[in-house]
Amino acid sequence: MIQKRVKSRHDKRKINIFLVFLLCSFLAWLVSKLSETYVDRTTFDLEYINAPDSLLLADNSAKNIDVKLRASGFQFLGFYYNRKNVVIDLSNMTSAQSKYYVTQSNFKKQIEDQLSGSMTLMEVERDTLFLDFYLVEVKEVPVTPKIGLNPAQNYLVDGPLKIEPPNISITGPKTELDLVKSISTSELELNEITENFTVTVDLVKPEELINSKLAVQKVKISGEVFRFSEKVIEIPVEVINLPEGTQINTFPSTISVLCKARIDRLKDISSKDFTVAANFQEHKGNSKYLKVSIIEKPEDVYNVQLLKNEVEFILKRQ
Repeated sequence: MIQKRVKSRHDKRKINIFLVFLLCSFLAWLVSKLSETYVDRTTFDLEYINAPDSLLLADNSAKNIDVKLRASGFQFLGFYYNRKNVVIDLSNMTSAQSKYYVTQSNFKKQIEDQLSGSMTLMEVERDTLFLDFYLVEVKEVPVTPKIGLNPAQNYLVDGPLKIEPPNISITGPKTELDLVKSISTSELELNEITENFTVTVDLVKPEELINSKLAVQKVKISGEVFRFSEKVIEIPVEVINLPEGTQINTFPSTISVLCKARIDRLKDISSKDFTVAANFQEHKGNSKYLKVSIIEKPEDVYNVQLLKNEVEFILKRQ
């Protein structure tokens, strides 16, 4: 029984050794084959640079090109998993009757210059690279932020947001540019804000800008945040446009106004900074009430609210 177990283990060991040698032999054969030089076809992706500023390359221009190469098996294997990108410089392209193209001798030389010394370019698929361009214009439009601001309790955002840059340039065909009046940012929510902020936000390219390009892809948006307090001020009520030969008494003679502003600013605000008035010409019918509105208020007060918007009155003839 023991002899059978020993024999079984010995046989397994032989099999394992055989498999190891077989794997090593295969790897040696594979490395040998991949090290050899072959002639085969592959595809290169094209990237265009240095197009004239007045022209925009259309999306239907050639994006890749098939080539015949002499290269090692390792290099062809690399192309299989990761296609090579070659750059085509358009600064010397040819134009004739509003058509643009790059000759084979031109782009073939550029491809050859980007190949490693161990590769040889045998053939290229195309005789000529034809390119489609749009005659472009430049239009500047404002940026519209789409940011939800939710300050923490007793905090406010001071004034309009600052956008940098506030306007951006779009380069593209006139037919597309005419459809766009502004560029929006991506949506963003800022909650429980208690301090000044600056955020970088992506711009959203409108769907109609198919062949147009934005000068920038992001903008910075910043805002100032301050802590506010509230103060109630009693303001005398004035009545304007009274009929000649009459006098009026209002009840009450003052009205309460709720102000929201920076804490340090509230200390300096008084009733002299406000004018609250009722226009007698707006009095209707036999009503004994007059509507009251705020005529003047300080510019640097965030919010002003009447706690009561009408007063009773008694009109007397002189």
